Amino acid sequence: MSCRYQPRIQRAPSQLIDATGQPEFGLFDQSVPELNLAQFDYRTVLDKPANRLSKHFAQKQFQFITVSCNDWLLAVAIADIRYASSGFAYLYQQDAATFEKGLLLPLQLGCQMSKSPTAGLAILHAGKTRWSIEPGMDNWQLHIDCGPLQASLMLHKQQQSPLAMCTPTGYQGFTYTEKNNALAVTGLLSLAGKTFPVQQATAGYDFSAGFMRRQTNWRWASINTVIDGLPFGLNLAAGVNETGLCENALWHQGTIQHLSPAQFQFNRYQKESSWQISTLCDEVALQFTPIFCRQERVQAGLLASNFRQYVGHYQGEVQLQDGKTLQLNQCLGLAEDHYAKW
Repeated sequence: MSCRYQPRIQRAPSQLIDATGQPEFGLFDQSVPELNLAQFDYRTVLDKPANRLSKHFAQKQFQFITVSCNDWLLAVAIADIRYASSGFAYLYQQDAATFEKGLLLPLQLGCQMSKSPTAGLAILHAGKTRWSIEPGMDNWQLHIDCGPLQASLMLHKQQQSPLAMCTPTGYQGFTYTEKNNALAVTGLLSLAGKTFPVQQATAGYDFSAGFMRRQTNWRWASINTVIDGLPFGLNLAAGVNETGLCENALWHQGTIQHLSPAQFQFNRYQKESSWQISTLCDEVALQFTPIFCRQERVQAGLLASNFRQYVGHYQGEVQLQDGKTLQLNQCLGLAEDHYAKW
């Protein structure tokens, strides 16, 4: 390693917004159980109290779960951007066609979101299609009723520490984000009657909420796998949540290791080209090769989104704090390139 990255970890508050209406910023040792976003003193860029409608539409929230095995990967998302609700569910299979389903609904119709990363229920539904994510202190639950795709899964935290942080966003906003990877999975997953061995899989979740930039973008990498018989997870991001801190971490043997800022090099206009992903302190040096892409382009009035989420293989090295080097060889994972105007 060319440097040693040791961010300050602080005790998580019981509530995110304090008595003065301001969020508590920092990298926390555990989940913040109550976000109390309604108490945030949201103001205009000229420091005047924002009206109720402006505050309502400025708040965004999304939740995401992925479950990954050697030759298949499940991804499920629910997003409330106030002007619209959206989400997707897809199951990638190495030797068969990928099943995909997406929903885009006006305002908050057919959608509700969890109160926090430890409580509540997030649902997205339209007609007979429905999926839900239920966070909890000890586990997260996922249910999918999507025609041929059916699932009832539980992600087990097993007291593993998440990456939990809150940072300033833009001039007057903030974002709370929480991620946890390399989690054990139990339950049932099937597609058109074919069942999948979830007990051999690992999983991760993503919870993000706050008053985010009107225009934002990010690059993201996520891995849930098993290396030498031990669960391994990785989360790297660039372009958002980087005001003094970064949302980069790995999980190995149930322990979290925070990582330095990440750099992504790729050509977004050549979908099949590989990505080079590294960190400032050389803990990570990976190559990502895409094999499947879920893409959405939306231009609708005030909203715009150019979303690309790739399934592919990771190859390279990761340096642990104890000096040990982990070799990643054709590990299935995700990479994402996203622009949003919301």
